[in-house]
Amino acid sequence: MSHSDRPWTAYYGPSMRSRIEAAQFRTIGDMVRAVSHLYSDKTAFTACLPNGINGSLTFKQVDEMSDGLAVYLREAVGLTQGDRVAIQMPNGLSFPVAAFAVLKAGCVIVNVNPLYTAEEMAHQFADSQPQALIVVDIFADKLTQALKGHQIPNIIVTQVAEFFPAIPRGIVRLVQKHWDRTLAPITLPHIRLPEAIEAGRQISQRKSITVEGYSSVLSPDDIACLQYTGGTTGVAKGAMLSHGNLMINMEQTMEMISDGVEKGREVALTALPMYHIFAFTVNLLGFYYLGARNVLIPNPRPLSNLKRAFENYPITWMSGVNTLFNGLSNETWFLDTPPKHLKFASAGGMALQSSVAECWKEVTGKPVLEGYGLTETSPVITFNPLGKTRPNSIGIPVPSTELSCLDQDGKEVPRGEAGELAARGPQIMKGYWNKPEETAKTMRGDWLLTGDIGVMDGDGYFSIVDRKKDMVLVSGFNVYPNEIEDCLARHPGILEAAVIGVPDGTSGEAVKAFVVLRDQTLTGADIRAFCKEHLAAYKVPKTVELRADLPKSNVGKILRKDLRAEETALRDAS
Repeated sequence: MSHSDRPWTAYYGPSMRSRIEAAQFRTIGDMVRAVSHLYSDKTAFTACLPNGINGSLTFKQVDEMSDGLAVYLREAVGLTQGDRVAIQMPNGLSFPVAAFAVLKAGCVIVNVNPLYTAEEMAHQFADSQPQALIVVDIFADKLTQALKGHQIPNIIVTQVAEFFPAIPRGIVRLVQKHWDRTLAPITLPHIRLPEAIEAGRQISQRKSITVEGYSSVLSPDDIACLQYTGGTTGVAKGAMLSHGNLMINMEQTMEMISDGVEKGREVALTALPMYHIFAFTVNLLGFYYLGARNVLIPNPRPLSNLKRAFENYPITWMSGVNTLFNGLSNETWFLDTPPKHLKFASAGGMALQSSVAECWKEVTGKPVLEGYGLTETSPVITFNPLGKTRPNSIGIPVPSTELSCLDQDGKEVPRGEAGELAARGPQIMKGYWNKPEETAKTMRGDWLLTGDIGVMDGDGYFSIVDRKKDMVLVSGFNVYPNEIEDCLARHPGILEAAVIGVPDGTSGEAVKAFVVLRDQTLTGADIRAFCKEHLAAYKVPKTVELRADLPKSNVGKILRKDLRAEETALRDAS
């Protein structure tokens, strides 16, 4: 592409690189080791529970602990390069230790959602075939059933308050065991995480093993993660992300905010789970690379769980999804004392509604920088540059990334016209694990088809119209749910909304809105009347269903697919 084909480069900051030919570090383990030595005794991670009880680890401790666990995995367990290790835990001090250990050992992380049912776990285990599992104890009761399809011979168990000081850790355990009753006996053979780390230390000393030897044979092309996703074609599959994919994407994203962050001085709030690809690349890797203190929230629901973290730590940066920013902007405690050290926040995972972005800036005085990406792209493709943010835009492509809008024949559409987004860059996955047919559906050469409909303006800023599969066809007109949801979000009496298409005998499909009210006196007729003032007639919801809440993913993304499934089930039943 020529510069005229990449107009977005004009909006890169003065100190930004427009291209990143290779990552600074060959592997993630190399980065962890170098950064840990640089920031040594500074606090790297603090896990903060809803009541304020907390524990912390320094960069040196994270490095040393992950070294011990890496040796345990290779020498005691007997894993070899490329073996998969499943990690199933919420945000906590155990997560970075476990993740960095697996990568230092030359093995592959399989991130597993802790909220998965035993059936969902069984599917992912059967597909990825892990040889070891590092799991938090409060979810270990599902293991017996989950392991029926694939037996995992080595199980390492951790706890929510792992590595906390003894007294706070003991208090948390007592509450879990006797008050919450969240700790069931673990009947399968296992070892506790601290014991595994100590065993690795002893082996390392006895055999004079250096962890660097495990990663010295790795290349940037070697797989670091199997990150499972419904992807662009719907079936659950593992995106193969290499060390190079993740390291370059981390640098690409950090480049976009380089004018607004200071190495060794930032305090990041991580409410998004680190097993999710955005928080994994940006929060875990990116802010470790920057030498930031990372404040981890094990469970951000209810939102009051974040209150003590905001009170106790000078948060300078945070990431989230639209529902998180919307929710916080409606919390009394957050409105009374908004974070005074915050520089900016970043949004991804779902469309950031303009009304939510405006409200957030009004409350905090700082912008939300919206970005865009997919699991298959490690994940960041675009980001709004600091100081050059545009409303209703996902920003511009990150360095060394090309983005194009294509018609149904795969040809580029003129600027200003909608088309399917296709991306190319060094952060694009190697393919789907053991699924060449699914890979072929998504890849066109080195271009990845995203399944999202977008538009590029004359300056090279992009906006998302909607998911290709979510588009509603009303009497031959294309209707995009995002546009209607954004309209609904502007009504002061509406807290949340989701829109889908339902079959209609007259128009083929009709628009249906699901709405959570802030003002309980509001009716469906009131909502339709509001939409008629702002939308063309064919876009106005034909039906409005009032709900107490909406189905959401583990990161808070509203799940339209679940609403469609409910509608289908109701139609089938009738």
